[in-house]
Order: sequence, then structure tokens, then C-alpha cells
Amino acid sequence: MGLKSFFKAQKAYKAHADGDTATAMRLYEEAMADGMDQPRYLLSYSVLLIRDGQYEKARKILVDMQRHPSLTPDQKTELFVDYAACAFRMGELDKAVNLLTRQHQHAPSGLLYQTLGYLLVEKFSPEHTPDFDALEAAAAAEELPPEEPSANEENGQAEDAEAAAVPEAPAVPSPREKWQQGLAEAEAFLAEAVDYDDEDAICLDNMGQFLYRVKGDREGARAWFDRAIGLKPNQIDTLWFLSRYDLESGNKAAALEKLHRAAEGRFSPLNYVSKAAIEAEIASLEG
Repeated sequence: MGLKSFFKAQKAYKAHADGDTATAMRLYEEAMADGMDQPRYLLSYSVLLIRDGQYEKARKILVDMQRHPSLTPDQKTELFVDYAACAFRMGELDKAVNLLTRQHQHAPSGLLYQTLGYLLVEKFSPEHTPDFDALEAAAAAEELPPEEPSANEENGQAEDAEAAAVPEAPAVPSPREKWQQGLAEAEAFLAEAVDYDDEDAICLDNMGQFLYRVKGDREGARAWFDRAIGLKPNQIDTLWFLSRYDLESGNKAAALEKLHRAAEGRFSPLNYVSKAAIEAEIASLEG
């Protein structure tokens, strides 16, 4: 990276830290054109692109950067997390989950517990649950018809001894059984995440969302959301779900207070609720 691109990247990094995303984006683009290739700045630039919805462009930068010789272990984890966010928002949720699962097995970290935990909630949420009846019907339709009986069978003779000794193949789990197994593993991972750090507000929120969205245990979820908001009062998704409880109890004022706080937050592709959805909810309640 040349001196010119280095100074531009530094200025972009500072602008990003100061919240001036428009200036940061412009300077990063200029630095890229001048040959910027340092992971610290490329990762920052990719975050800006992801938050702007430019997932394909961000993903290309991350792919090109993954073998950079100066990439630290923490930066590599951040790279995988950013790539997974792109994959998720580009409709490749399973790819994102598999990538972070492998990385977690290699080098667990708080960031991976947070991100993989959220993606597992998404994976097993009702909106991503497969139509098992359709899958099973399709599988049944593809089964081969039974074989015609052999001459020996027709004559009532015994099967060949060697063939009879071949053990039966183990039963292949159905799509529904695989899903249930994955669901149990996801719940175990989320529990492991809060054991890893019981003061991580994101992991606490993930567990709350899992109970609320996946298992339908709204009462059980409430305790996790309360713990999360106690640690991080402006956490967007937590505020959204807590506002649901306020509305259910008829406390519109409390719900609106939480929604207004949430609307002022810094949104990411890994938020369950979007800024537009929160603003629409506020307009509806105030209208």
C-alpha cells in the first residue's frame, strides 16, 4: 500500500469512527483505487458496505483479503463473521451457519458465539422451517419400485448364505428428524454461549429470541430479554421484543418509549428488526 492510499485510509478510518460514514465511504473508495490492501482498513470498509446493503461488493473484498499475510487471528474471525453476514442477507443462510460453525470449532470467541447464535435462531425460526410433508412426499415419490422376486424366491429356496449375512444399512434420518436434531444442537449452543459469558447482552438476546421465535415460549423469553436490556439499555432487537410485551399488556406509552430508543440505534444486517419496520410501528401507534 502506497503512502497516498495509506493516508486516505487513515482519514477514512477516523471518519468512520466519528460516525461520518459518507466521508469514510468516499475516502475508502479513493484509497482502494490507489491500492489500499491492509486488513484493518479493508475490514472497516467492508463493514460500511455491508451496512449500506452492498453485500456482493463487500463479499468480494473479504474473499480477496482472506489470505493476506498480515491478517491476525482476530481479524480472520471478523472477516468470517462479515462474510457470513453477507451470505445470510444474500439468501445463503446455511452457508453462513456452516462457515461460522467450522470457525467456532477451530477457534471459539465471543464474536462467534454472538453471530452464530443469531444465525441459528434465524435458521430454526418458523419463516425458515421447511415443509416437511412436501419433502417426505417428494422423497417417497423418488423411491425405486420393489425388485421382482428371484427364481430362487419363487421356488421357495433359501437365499444365498453370503447375501443373507450382509447387514442392513442403517436407517437414514428423515428431513424432520434431521431438523429436530439440529434444533436440539442449536439450543445447546445458545446455552453454551451464555455460559461462556453470562453478561454478553447479544447472547442473552439470542436466547430470548430462540425461546420467543422458535419455541414459542414467550414467558421464558421475557427473563432473557430483561437480563439483556439491563446490560445494554439501547439494544435494538431487545427493545423491539420488550415493546411486544408492553403492547400485550396495554401499555402503549412504554412500548413507544422503547421503540423510539430502538429507532435511534445503529442497525446492522444481523438485526432481526429493521429501522423501517420500527418507524412504521411508531407511526402506526402514534397515528
